[in-house]
Amino acid sequence: MSVTGTPFEIPLSDVRVAEDEIAAAADALRSGWLTMGPRTAAFEEAFAQRLGCRHAIAVANGTAALHLAYLAAGIGPGDEVIVPSYTFVATAAAVVACGAAPVFADVLGAHDPSLDPDDVATRITPRTRAVAVVHFAGYPAPVDRLRALCDEHGLALIEDAAHAPVATLHGRALGTWGLAGCFSLFSNKVLSVGEGGVVVTDDDDAAQRIRLLRSHAMTTGTFDRHLGRALSYDVVDVGFNYRLDEPRAALALARMAKVDADVARRRVLTRRYRDLLAGVDGIGVPYEDAAIDDSSCYVMPVMLDDADRRDALCVTLRERHGVQTSILYPPAHRFTAYVQRQGATSLPRTEDAAAREVTIPLYGHLTAEQQERVVGALADALKRPVTA
Repeated sequence: MSVTGTPFEIPLSDVRVAEDEIAAAADALRSGWLTMGPRTAAFEEAFAQRLGCRHAIAVANGTAALHLAYLAAGIGPGDEVIVPSYTFVATAAAVVACGAAPVFADVLGAHDPSLDPDDVATRITPRTRAVAVVHFAGYPAPVDRLRALCDEHGLALIEDAAHAPVATLHGRALGTWGLAGCFSLFSNKVLSVGEGGVVVTDDDDAAQRIRLLRSHAMTTGTFDRHLGRALSYDVVDVGFNYRLDEPRAALALARMAKVDADVARRRVLTRRYRDLLAGVDGIGVPYEDAAIDDSSCYVMPVMLDDADRRDALCVTLRERHGVQTSILYPPAHRFTAYVQRQGATSLPRTEDAAAREVTIPLYGHLTAEQQERVVGALADALKRPVTA
């Protein structure tokens, strides 16, 4: 099954749900038990085993995963968390949800829009409690250096690995380098079910707190009471309804069996894109070729030499070639809500990369002919004069 009704001949992403995956979700619906239960537990066990960590806790979405991870790190009012601005806003918004302040840090550059450990080091204050790192596009950020920096200063490291399931650094799964790693199961992600998220950790205390808070801090769950394991419950903290439901858990478990093959295909396509784009003037591709082996290749970002061409290029791809593009991401420190909260911040490398980035179509069943059309459309758009 594929998305229908798109106006684009080549969409940015295209999720296909196989019949066996539909059957798994249908079996959950037929079971009569729809909220968090045995299928959720089975998915958690499979996810933890695949990443090689002690705990995986399924939650409602990636933002909930971040919120719970920050809370497990003890983040609260008056604290600061250093975060990249080159990210989806949830990385910062979940800090605010804890009553704390995000402190935006710069990236390494357009060649690698990962959080810069040296810039992070300059922003550490007595109020800093944690650093959040994003593995943009599924490529490993320098999380080894950031882990060392956090250990030196007694800070928690939280990984926003929403883009990076089964990606690695030095053979170690992304999401397992810090106190907690946060994943998204959103509909366009590598492992997609529509909505959902996962927190992973090797810390038993953090896992216990995350599991407690995701379901209103109740001492027993609904499924436990359904099975007669408990008659009632206590509420021992102020928690949330961050549960994942059974049909989505069943779909995630079925799709997880195929995620390695999908990532392998994405890596092949990414290498081919890089070869094709090498012949196009006015455009570059971030990250080194060797980084593909560690990446989940969630999206295909390209960087224009001339930022002033971007809007016209995206329009040309849409209107003349039927190719969908996106911009990942507008810098979060420039959003109105954060300027009003914290004032203006200057992050020159983030601003440069964000102004030049265009995301082009990438998904496992993208064809060679479609790739050639996308690259041809880019070449055509870059040859056209920029008009005022």
